[in-house]
Amino acid sequence: MSIIDSIKKNMAPIHQEGYPFIGIFALATLFLFWLAKPLGWIGVLLTCWCAYFFRDPERVTPVGEGLVVSPADGRVSQIALTAPPRELNLGNEALLRISIFMSVFDVHVNRAPVAGVISKIAYTPGKFLNADLDKASEDNERNGLVITTPMHSIGVVQIAGLIARRIVSFKREGHPLEAGERFGLIRFGSRVDVYLPAGTKPLVAEGQTALAGETVIADLSSQRTLTFRKA
Repeated sequence: MSIIDSIKKNMAPIHQEGYPFIGIFALATLFLFWLAKPLGWIGVLLTCWCAYFFRDPERVTPVGEGLVVSPADGRVSQIALTAPPRELNLGNEALLRISIFMSVFDVHVNRAPVAGVISKIAYTPGKFLNADLDKASEDNERNGLVITTPMHSIGVVQIAGLIARRIVSFKREGHPLEAGERFGLIRFGSRVDVYLPAGTKPLVAEGQTALAGETVIADLSSQRTLTFRKA
């Protein structure tokens, strides 16, 4: 395989949400070149980063009864038992929460962790704290979805981060989802929490890197009694 073929293979398409921002960065770059050539080259780098940020690669989603795939690219920042956000109406009992933290260098298109129907969408305004902090689950701006399957109701929460200022949702309540299907995007740097039944077996560990729509993070068909630190 040639170098050019390798580059083409690894280039990902850009999500349509990114084009306005890339255009703004490009115009700013032209202005910076007019001011001073070194500033213009900085603008070129920033424009390339913006295009990289909004990349939307294709993913191959594993299919299997009970499998839960990661909704986001990034680092598994926490696995804990904790009560879900009140606005999801999933009850007050502690559920298994798997948190995926996305840096500004990760893909930010979010994908459905399971197949089902979106039975609820709840947007909550809030702060813009570091999304890696535990209290971001309660204090930060967020958008929560409940995906209902024949057996379970799964909570998925998009959480804005320190520099994130927009949570974009592609779907509405009542919309069916396939596992791995795109359902939203967060700009820029953020986190996604998944709430699963308390006895669910996680298949990832804290610190592990996950890929949205591909990495299997849990198995709903193999539930057992587990012990986690509460968050």
